[in-house]
Amino acid sequence: MKVFFRKLVLGSSPQVKPVSAISSRIKNIKAIWNNEHDDDMGIEKMFRLFLAATPFIFPGVYLKEIAGRKGLSYQDLTVDMFVLFKVTFPLVILFTGMEDNIVLLCILLWFMMETVLYVPTLIFASDSLVRPRSYRRSMLLLFFNYLEIIFDFAVIYSFGNFFNKPFQAWFDPIYFSFITSASIGYGDFFPVTPMGKMVVSCHSIVFLIFVVVFLNFFSSKMESKGYFGDTK
Repeated sequence: MKVFFRKLVLGSSPQVKPVSAISSRIKNIKAIWNNEHDDDMGIEKMFRLFLAATPFIFPGVYLKEIAGRKGLSYQDLTVDMFVLFKVTFPLVILFTGMEDNIVLLCILLWFMMETVLYVPTLIFASDSLVRPRSYRRSMLLLFFNYLEIIFDFAVIYSFGNFFNKPFQAWFDPIYFSFITSASIGYGDFFPVTPMGKMVVSCHSIVFLIFVVVFLNFFSSKMESKGYFGDTK
């Protein structure tokens, strides 16, 4: 049974060579600063340096550093668990009715900012970062990141009195968040305060960035295998 679960979560040949996430990030910042891969300058270089440095203010890179001591496979598994935790966290807040807790809201915003900034970092500021083991895994994690953003905004919507009427059930803010992400809007809930309109506008922008830029970028990197593979 132990062998079964080990193969299930770590694969047939887990990579146990220690890897350092912090050293990799520092090397990446130096590569951007010294123009080792791109001859960028001005606002582009400042933006790329900002993205490359932001992981150090979030917990993800430190969890990867700790797990990386046991190898890349354990590091990837830790990332998977952390992503699932960040998806579950806002759901627990809504289900237990703790959306008015300012401490939990601040933690949620911290996690959300990490997710929002992490993906553009991979696209625009990953000069010296190693390629992922699988772009299909990256697409799957990106889908969970997208769900996390939807659930995070649901908590934000339920925190203040932004709408024409209060939410009646714990799932109502999630419903509105999904509808806003789909750009449909049935009209049963709509923002009536300036802050509410601002939050909905930010939500729409994040949705467009995720779908148009991130999903398109990662889907173009995927290799077709099996059913969709090239026939010879």
